[in-house]
Amino acid sequence: MSTYLPTLKQLQYLVALHEHGHFGRAAEASFVSQSTLSAGIRELESLLGVTLVERSRRVVRFTALGNQVVAKAHRVLREAEELADLVQAAGKPLAGQLRMSVIPTIAPFLLPRFLPRLRKERPDLQLFLREETSHDAVESLQHGRVDCVLLALPFNTGEVEKAHISDDELYVAFPKNDPRNPPEVIPPSMIDEGRLLLLEDGHCLKEHALAACNRPELRASATMIGTSLHTLVQMVDNGLGLTMLPKMAVDAGILNGTDVVARPLKSKSATREIALIWRKNSPRRDDFELLAKELRAG
Repeated sequence: MSTYLPTLKQLQYLVALHEHGHFGRAAEASFVSQSTLSAGIRELESLLGVTLVERSRRVVRFTALGNQVVAKAHRVLREAEELADLVQAAGKPLAGQLRMSVIPTIAPFLLPRFLPRLRKERPDLQLFLREETSHDAVESLQHGRVDCVLLALPFNTGEVEKAHISDDELYVAFPKNDPRNPPEVIPPSMIDEGRLLLLEDGHCLKEHALAACNRPELRASATMIGTSLHTLVQMVDNGLGLTMLPKMAVDAGILNGTDVVARPLKSKSATREIALIWRKNSPRRDDFELLAKELRAG
């Protein structure tokens, strides 16, 4: 066994460089100077006696072995974080630092109601929030960049545990002057193939909307260009088509100041499950259950 082992800081620098693909951006994300990060990675290579990163003026390229070391580093760092979590979990419930990713179709509508009360009732909790698409949030969870994720199911999350928060219905949003005078509940058959506006890839709401309609032709013809629900609402307000909105967004007033109307979608699967997920067998499971309880009350 080698007398000298890589430090966690060296592994963190290596993972950051792999994630950002640029020394400057990796150093910024690691809150150190570029020279410090570069020196740390060179020390790691010297310690291991191998080249992990091929450097040039314009390109950072990981060797095959470098990619394998990065994959192992992710696991080592995650285990180290869980060790710290284990110690922290022995103290006060829902206290200390907790990192949570939230998807954009939930964050602006649920968090404003939830966070003020949480700050008041859990003053010892330092909650760091990260807004990411469902795909990126799950990846952050698996790589240990966050401790838990607030997202909408169904979505492929891998091996995780979850706590149910609520059910959220899907609504169809259309211009107020729609000539077809849509009924109070909209059947999927009324959705025009060429007028449906959806979020870009990476957002689970796009898949939820298409699945709820159960019309394969919509997948091929829907226009997926929106970067946010607010953008989609503005597009509908300008007569460019119609879209799908979660009820929580409608209840939060996303249509205020527009001439857009939203009515429930008539479908057995027109509901998404809002859930909090975390890594399986996490030592902070009790904290996450408590956080889920706070979210349900919010």
